[in-house]
Amino acid sequence: MTVGTERMDGLHAFQARVDLSMEALCARILERHAATIRVKKPAVAIANLARIVETTLTLANRKGFHSMSLRDLAEQSGLSMGALYAYFDGKETLLMMILGQVVGAVEEVLGRPPAELAEDPAGRLRWLLETHLFLTETMHPWFVFAYMEAKAFPKEGRDLAVTSEMMTEGMIADALADGVARGLFSVPDVAMTAALIKPMLQDWYVKRAKHRRRGVTPELYARSVIAFVEAAVGLRVAYPATT
Repeated sequence: MTVGTERMDGLHAFQARVDLSMEALCARILERHAATIRVKKPAVAIANLARIVETTLTLANRKGFHSMSLRDLAEQSGLSMGALYAYFDGKETLLMMILGQVVGAVEEVLGRPPAELAEDPAGRLRWLLETHLFLTETMHPWFVFAYMEAKAFPKEGRDLAVTSEMMTEGMIADALADGVARGLFSVPDVAMTAALIKPMLQDWYVKRAKHRRRGVTPELYARSVIAFVEAAVGLRVAYPATT
């Protein structure tokens, strides 16, 4: 997965720069779990992981992950039970593979803002909001899975999900704090403001059907959230001095 340093200018531009295809994401899962996955041919392992993950996300959306049996997964994916066990030793491990990749994508994509935004907190905040929305749009089934199944995660999964959420809020809070320090934002409580922004980002993938019925595109939603946040934080625009 390669993350460019250019500023985003639309969903398709983002997707052209960042490879979040099922194959690329499953290649990352193979990388992380190479020690326990028993299939040693990368091409075979990635192809089968893609079948497993895609089927899991579909079944989880239909009936819930914890109601899904490995026999269901085998039947729907076309892989035998023995083939499934070559990749994981049980449903909990499979869940952690998927959740781990969601968290990994957030870290990799959002953790690398363009270098030119280091001294531009307003631009960095816009980039974070837009990129988060484009990331979740591109990985929509993955993020819905993580959100909907969170209550039933084992402790390790809940801890990982909370850590990821706090990491995202921390990135937003850092941009807000930088903007306050530079006199660009008026934010009495940076941490609380970041915590209030996060649900607006989640609303896109949790209630995407509602927004689509209204004709709202990812780009329009991103612009709307950015405009709302900038108004809420009191963004001050500096105009050049006149003589």
